[in-house]
Amino acid sequence: MERVSRSPVMKKNTYFLKVSVSRVIALILIDIMTVIVSSFAALYLRFEFSFNEIPIDYLNRYRYFLPYTIAITLFFFLIWRLYKSVWRYASATEMINIAFATSCAALGQFVMCYVLDWKMPRSYYVLYWFFLFAMTCGIRFGYRILCTLNSKRTSILEGRSRINVMVIGAGAAANMILKEIELSQYINLRVKCIIDDQPGCHGKILRGIPIVGGRDRILEAAAEYGIDEIIFAIPSANQQVRKEILDICKETGCKLRAIPGTYQLINGEVSVSKLKEVEIEDLLGREPIRTNIEEVMDYVSGKVVMVTGGGGSIGSELCRQIAGHRPRQLIILDIYENNAYDIQQELVRKYPKLDLVVLIASVRNTNRIEQIFSAYHPDIVYHAAAHKHVPLMEVSPNEAVKNNVLGTWKVVQAADKWKVKRFVMISTDKAVNPTNIMGATKRICEMIIQTYDKHSDTEFVAVRFGNVLGSNGSVIPLFKKQIAEGGPVTVTDPNIIRYFMTIPEAVSLVLQAGTYAKGGEIFVLDMGEPVRILDLAQNLIKLSGYRVGEDIEIKFTGLRPGEKLYEEMLMAEEGMQETANKMIHIGQPIQLNEEKFLKQLEELKEYVEQEPDDIREYIKRIVPTYVPKEG
Repeated sequence: MERVSRSPVMKKNTYFLKVSVSRVIALILIDIMTVIVSSFAALYLRFEFSFNEIPIDYLNRYRYFLPYTIAITLFFFLIWRLYKSVWRYASATEMINIAFATSCAALGQFVMCYVLDWKMPRSYYVLYWFFLFAMTCGIRFGYRILCTLNSKRTSILEGRSRINVMVIGAGAAANMILKEIELSQYINLRVKCIIDDQPGCHGKILRGIPIVGGRDRILEAAAEYGIDEIIFAIPSANQQVRKEILDICKETGCKLRAIPGTYQLINGEVSVSKLKEVEIEDLLGREPIRTNIEEVMDYVSGKVVMVTGGGGSIGSELCRQIAGHRPRQLIILDIYENNAYDIQQELVRKYPKLDLVVLIASVRNTNRIEQIFSAYHPDIVYHAAAHKHVPLMEVSPNEAVKNNVLGTWKVVQAADKWKVKRFVMISTDKAVNPTNIMGATKRICEMIIQTYDKHSDTEFVAVRFGNVLGSNGSVIPLFKKQIAEGGPVTVTDPNIIRYFMTIPEAVSLVLQAGTYAKGGEIFVLDMGEPVRILDLAQNLIKLSGYRVGEDIEIKFTGLRPGEKLYEEMLMAEEGMQETANKMIHIGQPIQLNEEKFLKQLEELKEYVEQEPDDIREYIKRIVPTYVPKEG
């Protein structure tokens, strides 16, 4: 006979099953003893604690109906699920269940005695219920208390240092967090105080923790209670309130964590494990940008969608959001196999039914691009493949031209030939009056898009936006790395400003813009108010629990080659047109000599292959607004 081995999972499940059964049996035995004691105690108390005063008839009836009383009580305990509750986390709900179960049991005993004519003193039935309820609660909640005490004892014996915590908010979310910290033996947090802006709460106690005041008390309380960590537990707070409170919290030097959002509270998912680090996005001071999901769904659903540069920060987020909108097929194209592999594995796990194709290819390879388009016939193409790092491209301008300009040109030609319905190119604010080669090449890409759109069945459009927080090559990952290494944090200039948006926000607006496309537009995303890079650096240092200038220094290094103090979203001659989404605008196409432009492209193609030293001079002929900035 073949021997069947049991997996570790099966063994683990069997173990917990045995533990669960043994606990139920133990509770049943305890409950039987509770019924016996409660019945006798009721009779004993009725006759003023004198056994000799109890009539023999009552004692005989007590013995006769005791088995029936036990059976009735256990029956109602089962009905009210007293053997399925996790008593380590018992709450008011469990107490209510105990009250109903014991009341039903006492009433059942009364009915039984009345029917069988086993009369007992009237007060006996009330006393029996009282003792049964008190002892059942005592046993159940005593277990919870012992677990809590054992948790604290274990922490002391193991020598674990406790982290002093301040909780912001005294609502339902805070209560859930406090409860978990109180009961868990694995969470090494100790809540010292609570902050809430509602004056009516001040001076009160929540789960044994004092509510010491509003936001004006944060700094004082943090010092008074020796706070190490602050938990922001107001998921319903709007972004402005959130920013105002977190701005105060970051001055404490404490680690900051927060509950992600309201839906976690609604779904009962609030726990210490769900807390996230407070990120720089939380301090932007504006509400998250919303898009019309239904419009995007109608636009993408059932289509074959291709994303070039699909492994990059923007490209991968495009893939994530497109995958959630039920495309017929999603094609990811990238030259870097590691990036492509990462997003492939993520999407396979999250969307197992998605028809996903991942291809390794360079947009500069004409034959390979032609082969891919002929094989898959995409309906929509999002072109995110590009070299975008400004200083690096200043050192290698020919590569910027080859990849950004020629790569885009080849993908556009393939899209035109194979009659792609819509082609959306990711552009940048650096294309406006460019001072660097990266911006200049992206401006040429916009010109390619607008030129081909006039003579093609494909709707070619471009979407222009500024910096995205956390993207590859952005300042945020650099600052975090510098802080982790002890500083200094390097900022090019104290006055440099940039427009910022989160990656999901930027990508959702790109998808939304695609639904508005009619061909030839340059969509410009409203990036909100510009942010000083110096402010970003200071906030990140504070969010990391350090003091600016004392723990971590900020060093100014000077503007890099091709870098501006500020970016622009529109050239003066482009004008502005509104769309249905107030965050998306349309820059009017700029007229250009198409014949001359296409000839310049051909010449540029031949010229750049020679690896010239003066490619910038030729780029200036194509982009008159390009004025290289010396670094």
